[in-house]
Amino acid sequence: MDQVLGLKCTICGKKYEVDEVDYVCPEHGDDGILDVVYDYEVIARRINPAALRDDPTRSVWRYMPLLPVDPDIAAKITQGTVVSTVGATPLYPAPRLAADLGLNHLWIKDDSRQPTASLKDRASAVAVVKAREDGYDVITTASTGNAAAALSGLCAAIDQQNVIFVPRSAPEAKIAQLLAYGSTVLLVNGTYDQAFELCVEVARQFDWYNRNTAYNPYMSEGKKTVIYEVCEQLTSLEGSSSGRSWQAPDAVFVPVGDGCIIGGVHKGLRDLMTLGWIEHMPRIFGVQAEGSAPLVTAWEDGLDPTEMKPVDAHSVADSIVAGLPRDRIKALRAVRETNGAYLAVSDEEILSAIPALAQGCGVFAEPAAAASYAGLSRAVDEGLVDADQQVVVLATGSGLKDVASVMKAVDKEPPVVEPTLTAVQRALDLGREDNR
Repeated sequence: MDQVLGLKCTICGKKYEVDEVDYVCPEHGDDGILDVVYDYEVIARRINPAALRDDPTRSVWRYMPLLPVDPDIAAKITQGTVVSTVGATPLYPAPRLAADLGLNHLWIKDDSRQPTASLKDRASAVAVVKAREDGYDVITTASTGNAAAALSGLCAAIDQQNVIFVPRSAPEAKIAQLLAYGSTVLLVNGTYDQAFELCVEVARQFDWYNRNTAYNPYMSEGKKTVIYEVCEQLTSLEGSSSGRSWQAPDAVFVPVGDGCIIGGVHKGLRDLMTLGWIEHMPRIFGVQAEGSAPLVTAWEDGLDPTEMKPVDAHSVADSIVAGLPRDRIKALRAVRETNGAYLAVSDEEILSAIPALAQGCGVFAEPAAAASYAGLSRAVDEGLVDADQQVVVLATGSGLKDVASVMKAVDKEPPVVEPTLTAVQRALDLGREDNR
């Protein structure tokens, strides 16, 4: 793992050796989020676009030299399990959705196709390897559902004990996943932020490996692989590969709660720019629900992340509800350094985006995942995206995660018919009248 030079505090810039700290900068406590620092000269000697073009690996592990894990341990514990299949999700062209928005080039990155049906599998794949590297017996996390399911499922695959802290209000389908995977589940009678704080305290007291988003610096490193795939796939889809570089989109739309995914996307793009694999930095757009939009406010008001205050967060998009985003420093940096923007969308816009995505390109998204498409619609209305730009929307989780919200989104009941041809004809005729 000599490609990792160390860890750097996002607040004060102080650098640490990998084995010098566990999770955060001691100078700033739990707010001292760290960033993994790489030796890109070492990485460049081990991996490049031409080599990847011939690599049969179809998972996040194809980017092993760009990940902060021991390759031998990773290979040993993931081989033959679902952990070895994380990543390699499809990037779909969406011409009908593009036409509806007045765009010429739109793609949907469908990370609902992960083993546990969300992008969070990318981080948890790294987490289970890091926990084994460091010899932990138990891994823990706090989550509104997706990160918990990701950790739970991947731990089940390798027989790793885990304890999950989930707000009591989390959707039943997400809790069901955890129980099916055999996790120890603790429903916290409070908010996600309270569950997070409790998890951090318990992990410290019991010496458990803490997978928590933003608190653990390695989680962004797993999530960044989504943008590697986007650039590699765009290159293939557009037929523009020279073997030496990849094609980056012009704009990427990311749903944002705690800020770890958008921070990971930015980190991945910075990796590719430093290595010379892409020729320009895409604009990154963060999308939050109106009821949970502290980063939108901070961006609009020009606040420093340290000046942000908690909000009373609420939204139908539970996966992006966070009163005070934990990874706010990286999240704001991602938008500010790429000349992007933060956008707030209503719950109504989010719910409307679910059938729009499903009917427009066949991607079935949960509310949080659909928020990114709702944000693109808002950006088009505000003139933030040009018609000829290449736009990618990240769909981060499956609609099966929250069926109750999907039923609200479609807002209709199918007709009940008698088992006769006449009844079917009558129902179809009524359906046509309803759609006029």
